[in-house]
Amino acid sequence: MRRVVVPLALLGMLILSGLALAPIYNGTLLPLLTTIAAAASVLISVAVRRLPAYTAAPASVLGLAVMVFVTVRVSAQAGQIPGAVPDVAREALRNSIPRLLTALIPIEPQPDTVLLPVIATWLAGLAAAEAGVRYRRVLLSYSAPTALFGAALYLVGPDTTAARATTWIPMAYAALAILGLIASARPDLGADTLTGAQRRTLGLRVGAGAAAGLAVIVLLSQLLGPTVAQQGNDTPVDPRNYVTPPQLDALDENPLVRLSGWNLNKDQHLFDAVVTPGPGAEQEPIIRLAVLNDYDGITWRIGSVYRNAGRVLGRSGGEGPEVTQTITIDELDGRLLPGIASPERVEGVRVAYDAETGTVALADSLRKGLTYTVTSRQRPRPDDQALLVAEVPAPEDAARFLALPGKVPDSIAQLGSHLGEGVSNPYQRAFAIQQWLEEHYKLVSDAPSGHAYPNVEHFLFGNKQLGGQKGTSEQFTAAFAVLARLAGLPTRVAVGFQTHQGRHDIRGADAIAWPEVEFKGFGWVAFDPLPKSDTVQRPVEDDFKPKAPPSQPPPPSVPPPSVDGSAQSSASAHSSAAPVAAAGGHTTLLAVSAAGATLVLVIAYLAAVPVVLARRRRRRLREGPPAVRIDAAWHEVLIGLRQAGRPAPAHLTAGEIARYAASAAEPRAHAPGRALRPAVPPVDELATLVNAVAFATPAAGPGEPQAARATAQATAYVDDLRSRRPWWRRLLWTFDPRPLRWHRRR
Repeated sequence: MRRVVVPLALLGMLILSGLALAPIYNGTLLPLLTTIAAAASVLISVAVRRLPAYTAAPASVLGLAVMVFVTVRVSAQAGQIPGAVPDVAREALRNSIPRLLTALIPIEPQPDTVLLPVIATWLAGLAAAEAGVRYRRVLLSYSAPTALFGAALYLVGPDTTAARATTWIPMAYAALAILGLIASARPDLGADTLTGAQRRTLGLRVGAGAAAGLAVIVLLSQLLGPTVAQQGNDTPVDPRNYVTPPQLDALDENPLVRLSGWNLNKDQHLFDAVVTPGPGAEQEPIIRLAVLNDYDGITWRIGSVYRNAGRVLGRSGGEGPEVTQTITIDELDGRLLPGIASPERVEGVRVAYDAETGTVALADSLRKGLTYTVTSRQRPRPDDQALLVAEVPAPEDAARFLALPGKVPDSIAQLGSHLGEGVSNPYQRAFAIQQWLEEHYKLVSDAPSGHAYPNVEHFLFGNKQLGGQKGTSEQFTAAFAVLARLAGLPTRVAVGFQTHQGRHDIRGADAIAWPEVEFKGFGWVAFDPLPKSDTVQRPVEDDFKPKAPPSQPPPPSVPPPSVDGSAQSSASAHSSAAPVAAAGGHTTLLAVSAAGATLVLVIAYLAAVPVVLARRRRRRLREGPPAVRIDAAWHEVLIGLRQAGRPAPAHLTAGEIARYAASAAEPRAHAPGRALRPAVPPVDELATLVNAVAFATPAAGPGEPQAARATAQATAYVDDLRSRRPWWRRLLWTFDPRPLRWHRRR
């Protein structure tokens, strides 16, 4: 029984140590290799147990050499690692510990990530089998497998997925240990031959020993039990925190500054990308290069933690259609690898991967002709109606993506407050910032690089003649990110390249940056603040002008020229009509010029206000998601009531406002003999849609037909309401500039 059960118990404990480590590895190659190593090491020791003790070590070392060769050969083929077996083995032995501690979970089984567990399993099997089989010290033989088991659990660390997958392993490990101890118990030494006195003495000793052991167990449970139980709620220590992961240089840490150079060299051939989208994927997806999380008021930085990875990048289970890209590098340099988010596999190169942002870096610098294949899972953009009711993470949970160190310029802070007036919904705040940027600023390719606070302020409010109010996607994205963080929206910046259907080359003109905002339940959602092709840029000063800070001193005044007393008396004594005539001529010229300028301004005002009002009304009612357009239609009704002199009380609900709007449009009286006008078009359905936008679930939210109906109802009501006013009120209605300000305040 001892010869059979003890080796089997030791073998099972060694196999369980490998299974405890297996969940943080990809595939089944690691547990297979550790099982073979455990079985071979134990069987060799069992086979030579009758030979002299000095024969066990050479035989086991020879078997270990064969096992190392097989492990390196098989894992190199599985991981597509080129090179001769001896060279690969030396490199794996030299870098196995740092590679194992910096590898991305799930770890790809490669020579440098599997060789150390296989060797440790073999040595533990040799020590356990020699102590337990040859020398029959079973309890002592458990020390090596237990140390191996503890090392596996330590390496797994706080990985919750691995912990859930291995909850049964400690129980099985303890059961095998108990089985080995039972099988190795010494047989009865002949109790029938003992005298009565000897039996009593033996029973007394056994009872005393059992009582002492029980007392020690109870004492230890009282002293150490609470401390041990408390450890169950603590997060295990992650050994990867003690090893410095791969680091990026300054060029790759902030690729945002490279956009201006790429945009100037429009024809620079960076790389080729053959994109094969799966069913349901976008035909022209954006290839992402980097995600920049941290901003210090001067520059954006990646701030990511990269882990060495094999072909598999993270655990599978992502959503969205699959997209395959075959990328060949040409003039793109640095270490960051372009690829569509979110990557799941990389073939052809060894990479480091940041699971939080989904970006990939190369161990060495990019080189011309490098070819690799990326398989990504393209996440679909969430529905706008669902985003309208989505919240953003709490400030304490998203502090990194809300940070704006240093002093934000007052003008930027004032613009952020202006854009957020009356807008409480996070998605609408982000959408308002996007609309402001795409409507007021110009996209150029020759703007200088820079995204510090002064650069952002110059982009937002600078003189157009001096390069203000225009920039590349760098300035648009940086301005959006700063304004969004001021509005309490967790924001980061992404850099990548646009693809084009029908061509594979990616050039400098394709480089682009865009902002991303985090929403609960939806993750990071991209926004596009760049002006569209049909966008007409409006002057910033027409819609917003920052106030000068109170501490700013007034401009210096020019002191009057000093005149001595004699000159003053002479001038007063010899005054004549000629200077008076000249002064009168200058005064007349100034008066005529002022009158002409005033007339021009009045004409420009009378011509511009109706055009701007009509264009803004048309844009608000026809552009954007259905929910935003319904909200805009409702505000058209409220603005119409204010212009008619019958503003709706603020305390009324939407349904009450609809009834108030019907009564507010009725004429106060009608002249005798004049026919009564028909009732004003109702807005009851519009009020119902507004309530649906505010309170309905995303799945039951209004769609395009409801948005079109809301627009038609609001337009009919406002036009009818205006037609009921006297002619002079209708004329003032046409040139009333107040709705421009009311539109911004919602």
